[in-house]
Amino acid sequence: MTTPSIQRPTTTAFFVQAAISFGISLAAVAYGIAKLPVGAWERGFLALGLVFVVTSSFTLAKCVRDRQEVEEVTNRVDKARIDKLLIEQDVFSNGGV
Repeated sequence: MTTPSIQRPTTTAFFVQAAISFGISLAAVAYGIAKLPVGAWERGFLALGLVFVVTSSFTLAKCVRDRQEVEEVTNRVDKARIDKLLIEQDVFSNGGV
């Protein structure tokens, strides 16, 4: 008995669009920070804040993905257990009647 694999609806075009969008937004914010009329300390603080936001966004996305994958595996295991119980249960037996 095989369990059908779960297909992700992510296409190559969607991935490219997301990557380009991320790159443009990161470049725009970095350019904005570089052109601000403030001192080097303020610019550095904003740059570190940007780095922190980007890395924490990737971490959050990874955690959400990992949790989703765990739920999929749990659902597959539960389905396999139910299928095994249904196969082992002979519904057509008289049960001693």
